[in-house]
Amino acid sequence: MANEPSSPGPARETPPRAGARFARAIRTKNLEDLFKRYRRPGDMAFAVLFFALSIGLLIALPWQTEWVKRTKTYAQPAFWPMISIIAMVVFSMFHLLGSFVSERIPGRWREVMQWLRSLEYAVWFMAYVALVPLIGYLPATILFSCAMTLRLGYRGWRWMLISVLFSIVVVVLFKSFLQVKIPAGLIYEATPAPFRAILMTYF
Repeated sequence: MANEPSSPGPARETPPRAGARFARAIRTKNLEDLFKRYRRPGDMAFAVLFFALSIGLLIALPWQTEWVKRTKTYAQPAFWPMISIIAMVVFSMFHLLGSFVSERIPGRWREVMQWLRSLEYAVWFMAYVALVPLIGYLPATILFSCAMTLRLGYRGWRWMLISVLFSIVVVVLFKSFLQVKIPAGLIYEATPAPFRAILMTYF
């Protein structure tokens, strides 16, 4: 009986030539595939605002910085701000492009409203800054701390005591030890002379 020819083994795959896989990946990736990502609610609003801020800073750069003669490039006052702002423009542009090509997730305006609600605390702080020259650093800080404690939902005498103690520590630290120049309150003018200098200097 004649020997039957043996069946050929599995054919070996020819390895792709160098660079073929990379070229195939480039051909299958279009602009949307390259920049598409997971997009969170409010991402588009943030991308637009940040890109507009970057462009505004880039436009204002020539008026806010200068190039000094006979100074090395890396030591120029305008060099590093220019590098930073150009990077902001480039990356914010990519962020905005990614927002455009990514799938929208509902909840944009709900997220924006959360951002606007946070501006309330900026108003609180502005009121605190306005009160310091009128009633003094220590009374304004105590009032601000207690108001913030109540605003955040903490009730009871224990939380109020913690707020008062925290205010005293902050005032003594900044005004007495660090000697930060903070305007003395007009209300201090009505105090007796022996205490007036102490209050205006340390509190």
